[in-house]
Amino acid sequence: MLPRRNALATFGERLRSFRLELGLSQEELADRADFDRTYVSLVERGRRNISLLNICKFAKALKTTPAELVRDL
Repeated sequence: MLPRRNALATFGERLRSFRLELGLSQEELADRADFDRTYVSLVERGRRNISLLNICKFAKALKTTPAELVRDL
């Protein structure tokens, strides 16, 4: 298991990667997941420790599973 800071940064990088693979802007992802764009930015930069429910919302918006977003954390 990664230390907290590394886990947040790794999750954020993974989220950004999935978003970019789908060709989405942060604003488009925010709209799909019902978040504010600034929240997406904070998560992608590893500045927010998000809840399981929000991980599930991101996964649905990115057409993946929560497990894929948290793999190897």
